[in-house]
Amino acid sequence: MTAAAKHLTPVTLELGGKCPAIFDSLKSARDKKVAIERVAGGKWGSCLGQACIGIDYLLVEEKYAATLVELLKEVIKEFFSNSEHLARIVNKHHFQRLCDLLQNQSVADSIVHGGSVNPEKLFIEPTILLDPPLDAEIMTEEIFGPLLPIITLKKIEDSVKFIRARPKPLVIYGFTNDEKLRKRIIEETSSGCIVFNDALIQYMCDTIPFGGVGQSGFGQYHGKFSFDNFSNRKPVARRSFILELSFRYPPWNAKKFQLIRHILHFDYFGFVLCLLGLKRQNYRFSVECW
Repeated sequence: MTAAAKHLTPVTLELGGKCPAIFDSLKSARDKKVAIERVAGGKWGSCLGQACIGIDYLLVEEKYAATLVELLKEVIKEFFSNSEHLARIVNKHHFQRLCDLLQNQSVADSIVHGGSVNPEKLFIEPTILLDPPLDAEIMTEEIFGPLLPIITLKKIEDSVKFIRARPKPLVIYGFTNDEKLRKRIIEETSSGCIVFNDALIQYMCDTIPFGGVGQSGFGQYHGKFSFDNFSNRKPVARRSFILELSFRYPPWNAKKFQLIRHILHFDYFGFVLCLLGLKRQNYRFSVECW
């Protein structure tokens, strides 16, 4: 953006950030299973979490946290027991960066699953953390890796306030069948987009725009939105010489001001009456009024 600014070149930035997932209580056992699988796929299936739209952390009510952790463990065992089905960290620098996130003792103490690393293979296993400190780097910086913090709340509605208190994310994921909660997420939060009951699918859909807002970026692309985004719209206006509205020119008088007032208020009937002299003019109308 700095380089482009020197030439006044417009830019589109897609920056990522911490994408939260709100996990509501789902009554149906099947819905719960499907949701857990989609969370796992949205976190570890996308290049081991190295994706800007990957789930960064989960928000859940305290009373459901233990159940959520156990269900995630089962899915991890089912999906990723063979580590060959998991990606590796892209390079040594990012491998060390992720390891450093776990160096904080209070963060390490919050690990409830995983945590093992293999420096030679640049591999970190899917790791779940329960309520790490909110001021720790793992909760203030984008993780971009296989570490999944779970943050517990007294009630799931508090998730809206939690998200609003932090930088605007690229995506908010909401796993819920509660229409009232969905409406609150849509109306009371700001993000690049919102996805309910799935993860990552928005990136594959070229009929909807994709992009961030605030610190997660600006500008939208995908499909026709890419064409519109990277095109410069040049408006062209044209008039004939047949009709001329001379009241727009000085010298000014009360009638001209009255005509302009009708135009500004889209009062075309009053405009015609005033133009034909069939409407009493408001001579108290002055320059200051309009």
